[in-house]
Amino acid sequence: MFETVSDTFVRFSVFVAVFAIMALFEVARPRRRLNAPKGQRWLTNLAIIAIDSVVVRLMAMVAVPIAAVAAASFAEVQGLGLLNWLAWPPWLETLVAIAALDFTIWLQHVASHKMPMFWRLHQVHHADPDIDVSTGIRFHPIEIAISMLWKVAVVFVLGPSAFAVFLFEIILNASSLFSHANVRLPARLDRVLRAVIVTPDMHRSHHSVLSHEHNSNYGFNFSIWDKMFGTYTLEPEKGHENMTIGLSPYQSDAPTKLTWSLTLPFRPLRKAA
Repeated sequence: MFETVSDTFVRFSVFVAVFAIMALFEVARPRRRLNAPKGQRWLTNLAIIAIDSVVVRLMAMVAVPIAAVAAASFAEVQGLGLLNWLAWPPWLETLVAIAALDFTIWLQHVASHKMPMFWRLHQVHHADPDIDVSTGIRFHPIEIAISMLWKVAVVFVLGPSAFAVFLFEIILNASSLFSHANVRLPARLDRVLRAVIVTPDMHRSHHSVLSHEHNSNYGFNFSIWDKMFGTYTLEPEKGHENMTIGLSPYQSDAPTKLTWSLTLPFRPLRKAA
């Protein structure tokens, strides 16, 4: 079983390490000049992830196995899921599981933009008036709970090992911090990396106020899904320095406030310009 104290410690350690590295990188090589004061934004975004963590833990206490890793252990014992029926080598099963789970997260992300009931929650993420490493953790607690339920359902159908899910969760969290970071990568390195993974320049277009850019580049980890399904944008039309980040109805300091961000899904939807 990976859903243990050591599991929590490893995840938290990786999160802190990646967050710190990207935050330092943002200071050393920033891609954009930020518009909103970082202190208020970071306080709100960090408070949101703290609430998210409490929600996930409460879910685990109420209904086990509710976490994806615990669900994988349960599925393995019960013989549930496709990969539990196949005698594949562990390394191959792990690679297939990570790719399949990443694709399902891409699908969930697309649904979060296309379905109004899910967009209500996901707009909290996009309302951030700037994009940096802290944006990678800015997700409404209800969206996090729904995402966890979605991953559990996928795990029961797919049947990956607990280790594969554990590894995927770490990669997903780290890639979210990396892809949202306000860092300037060398152009050649960016081209090489985005052939496989989502880079900060690739994902930044997804946070544009322009609808055709905002509805593209959905990937968190692998870049292949957007290229396969025609949702890939190479560069923002106004350039990374001049593009406007966030949602057009909320171009103010309101999204930097915690109460405003948590209550946004329960207000009338405002159409983007």
